Amino acid sequence: MDFMEIYNFLFNTMPGIGCLIGAGLVISFIAAIILERKTRKTFKHREKGPDDWSLFDDDDEEEEGEGK
Repeated sequence: MDFMEIYNFLFNTMPGIGCLIGAGLVISFIAAIILERKTRKTFKHREKGPDDWSLFDDDDEEEEGEGK
């Protein structure tokens, strides 16, 4: 397989374009997770406010309040 065949597949066929879009989404998702975790490590001592929410934490506090 030479470079022109790979280039033609990726940019001139629908499955190739789908591969490029899928790879871009996966790479973006991985980068977002890594950056979110780095941010959490940097600001771990910040107190939570009433408007804070978290994508990765469980909402245990809200469930406890509803059951009482």
